[in-house]
Amino acid sequence: MYLRNECEWALGLMSWAQPVRQWLTRASVIGIVGILTSCASTPLPSPQDSQGQAPSSPSPVQAPVITPLENDAPILTEAIVRSKSRWQPVAWSALPGWEQDALHEAWSAWILGCERAAAPWVALCPDIRRLSIADDAAKRAWMRSKLQPYRVEPLQGTTEGLLTSYYEPVMDAQRVASSSHRVPLWQPPATLAQRKPWYSRKEIDTVPEAQAALRGKEIAYLADPIDALILQIQGSGKLRITENDGSQKTVRVAFAGTNDQPYRSVGRWLLDQGLIRDASWPGIKAWIAANPARVQEMLWSNPRMVFFKEETLVGSSATLGPRGAQSVPLTAGRSIAVDRESIPLGAPVWLQTSGEALTTQRLVIAQDVGSAILGAVRADYYMGSGDAAGELAGRLKQGLQLWVLWPR
Repeated sequence: MYLRNECEWALGLMSWAQPVRQWLTRASVIGIVGILTSCASTPLPSPQDSQGQAPSSPSPVQAPVITPLENDAPILTEAIVRSKSRWQPVAWSALPGWEQDALHEAWSAWILGCERAAAPWVALCPDIRRLSIADDAAKRAWMRSKLQPYRVEPLQGTTEGLLTSYYEPVMDAQRVASSSHRVPLWQPPATLAQRKPWYSRKEIDTVPEAQAALRGKEIAYLADPIDALILQIQGSGKLRITENDGSQKTVRVAFAGTNDQPYRSVGRWLLDQGLIRDASWPGIKAWIAANPARVQEMLWSNPRMVFFKEETLVGSSATLGPRGAQSVPLTAGRSIAVDRESIPLGAPVWLQTSGEALTTQRLVIAQDVGSAILGAVRADYYMGSGDAAGELAGRLKQGLQLWVLWPR
């Protein structure tokens, strides 16, 4: 009698599996399937009929065919709360476009991230590398078995956040100052750690002590102060440098530090002054062309200065992106900058955004940070190198949803 009751209980529960499966642990499902398997293979004692006689042909309880729960493994965990966000566990089917993304395009970024993997990714990186030659179906199956999706939410407020974009500028430069190229890009001064914050942008232009500290730290010179500002905002760039002997080569200038002054948007300053309505770079440059006498005032509205280090581009480094905060090269369209108090570096993230500049649902890797990238559902999308990437990055400012894919 006990075995029959157990089988009937299991059958009844599985008939409700679809609506209640989010509450079933993996162990529960395995246990239920085990019971039903026993029910199918073992004749059960039958209750006597109303005349007290057992039926002539007792039939065992038939176990139903147990089909996979499609994309949804049972959710085995509770919400995770970080200092700026709450991660809410969801089923894989809650990820929009999950079955359509070309995962192999993101896999190279993930493998690069394994060069600087932190816990808990160290244990999974051998699998990630091994799957580099697998097809997307195998990659998807592995992710479903090893990872749990979490919707990223703010501790308060809406789950939709903000997506912007950045890129790697490519600019012409000269090694020595000339009448056409007079705007320097500097290495960090020796006294940078001795004074916090260090001199502001205005003080660097006007205070003799600041100018003396930077003497001899020039990497190269640009023609346009706005190009220098763009490089500083993006954090890195490629320079086509004309050397002293007239030869040319391409190098990368990578982020090496700041003066610890706050970042202030020059576009925001122009808007607040009522000077422009279009705060895109084309709009800012149009205002500059019409108001050359006020350019210095606009630049000084942002006290932050970024310092660089020069990197030689040889071999594969010439084709890879700049290194982000995770210290691995960024991958165009697959690397994002995040607020590390919401999402840790190295984490795979499912990203959804829809707008005039970009509509996509895809796997990306959190591999960078930015001074303006703050908040739970906030990301900066690395677009790539060059003018075309810069044009698209400059237009991208739209809604965003994020899901962290975290080890079970």
